Parts: sequence; structure tokens; C-alpha cells
Amino acid sequence: MLRKTSHLPARLGAGARPVLVVVIDTEEEFDWTKPFDRASVGTSSIAGQPLMHERVYDRLGIVPTYVIDWPVATTPASVAVLRGLMEAGRCEIGTHLHPWVSPPHDEEVSTFHSYAGNLPRQLEYDKLRQLTDAITRSFGRAPTTFKAGRYGLGAHTAESIAALGYQIDASVVPYTAFTDDGGPDFRAYDEHPYTFEAGGRRLLELPNTAGYTGWLRAQGPALYELAQQGWARKLHMGGILSRSGALERIRLSPEAANGAELRRLTSALHGAGCEVFSLTYHSPSMVPGHTPYVRTDADLERFIATVHDYCTWFRDELGGEFMSITGLAARLQS
Repeated sequence: MLRKTSHLPARLGAGARPVLVVVIDTEEEFDWTKPFDRASVGTSSIAGQPLMHERVYDRLGIVPTYVIDWPVATTPASVAVLRGLMEAGRCEIGTHLHPWVSPPHDEEVSTFHSYAGNLPRQLEYDKLRQLTDAITRSFGRAPTTFKAGRYGLGAHTAESIAALGYQIDASVVPYTAFTDDGGPDFRAYDEHPYTFEAGGRRLLELPNTAGYTGWLRAQGPALYELAQQGWARKLHMGGILSRSGALERIRLSPEAANGAELRRLTSALHGAGCEVFSLTYHSPSMVPGHTPYVRTDADLERFIATVHDYCTWFRDELGGEFMSITGLAARLQS
């Protein structure tokens, strides 16, 4: 995990417009209802990514970051699609480690090991190094942005990515714990970017955007923990809080929220001083049938419309602007 004792806030400064970045978890297709499988390495959905550029990103001047994993980085057809976008200045390329499909394959495939931070230190580093080298070969540029698959940061991840030349991490999910199946605990982290020390270097953390809305949002973390207790679940406490408008926990993703919820979260966080927002989704959602979020052509149309309408609202109503991750990092670190 990232040691909080070394954190320094990274701020845009007084009077700055809010900034939106887009980060896409760019990965193989697999059955989300089945155990992790090293044989699931298809990447046909990468061919569907340019559609979001044609319908949304190019029109609005958005340069998203595709954080890619081993199957994507080593499949020539997928590389051709993404490298074409990158070389045209239409996207940036980062790194996304799914350990179960990333060599060396020295660990048992399991839910616990699907969080790369749970692997032995050297094995996690070796997987990161091989993936980084593969991306550099395929794209002609060394990646500087990292996002852990399944948000699986561990005790040594930060030092490993620092040693490999990364400058930005985008793995933290504020107010969220993945401890039920062995994952990290981010409940002590909020939505604001910060810098931190690792391996003798200072890196930038750009958290996923998640948070609370409603008139009880100030008590959000405590109430959410309470709502997860067995007795509270039996009483449907979480649903009652949400339906009453008292408290909702929302993540800034068209896979996890509709347009009204995305706007509601953004307005609440911006009103409380949040300057930087990160919109995220998974690349297989751009082709129907690969994720639970987009099963049909109609789902895909709604998905694209949600991204378009939210980004347009962010610019025109909230008064925000769009930046690439590296552009934002340069601004924050200056």
C-alpha cells in the first residue's frame, strides 16, 4: 500500500477549473462469473475502442489513457488499433497488470493471487517488468502511468513501479475495501490527488473518483460501514439510505452509475473542493456481450450516450476542462 505518512496534496491552485481525465482498463475478455483463467486471453473487443473516439472523444477534445495488460500488449491486431490512436495524438498508453495472464506464471491462479500485491515481492516485480518491456516494444514508448488490475496494490507495488520508471499511479479507490477476498483496503483514502515517496522517487497518485452524495454525506464512511453489518443488510439499510436521498456511494463510471448519478456525485465532490475527476470503464464494454454492463447493441448505445452527455455537462455546465493524464500530472507537479 502507499504509505500515508509520505503524502503531500497535489492541487491545481485557486481559481482553477475542474479537470476530467478518462482512464480505460484495457484488457482481455473473460467470463466475469467464472474463476480466473490463464487461457482467457482474447482481445477482439479492442477493435471496438475507436467508436468512442468517433462519437465522443474526438468531438470534445478528450485524450483518454488506455492502461493495457499483457494479452493486449502482445496481440498485434490490438496493438495496431491502439498504436494508431496513440500516434495520432488521440490517446495515451499506460500499464494494467492482470497477474493471472501475465508472465512469469509461477503462482497458483486464485482470487487471492488476482491481486498482484499479494504475490511475493520478486514475482510481482518480474511480472511488472516483463509487461512494461512488452508495452515499450509494442508502442515504442515506455509507459509512465500504472493502474493495478483489480486495484490490487500491495506492500511493495509502489517501490516496484518507481524502480521501473513510472511516474503516476491510478489504482486507489477511495472509501473502498476489497478485503472480503484478500484485496487492499482504501477506506482511509479520499478523492484528492497527492504525491508520495517510493523507492527514493516521488510519484503522483490520481485516485479513481468515488464518494458519497446526500444530506448525510459527511457521515458517509461511518454510515456505509454500519450498513454493511449483517443486521443492517437484513434491514436493507443501504437501500433505505439511498432511496431517501440521505446517502449514496457512487463511483464515476458509466458501468456503475447512470448519467444523473454521475452528475450528482461530481456536483457533490466539486462543491466540497474536489478539483480532479477520473472517469473509468473497462475496454470490453465497448463490444456487447463481454461485460455485465453492456449485453446488447441498445446497451452500447446507452453506454456511449452516458459518456457523451456526462462529458458535455462537465464542460458546459460545471465549467470544467479535459486533460490527458500526463498533461494533468505536469500541471499538478509544477
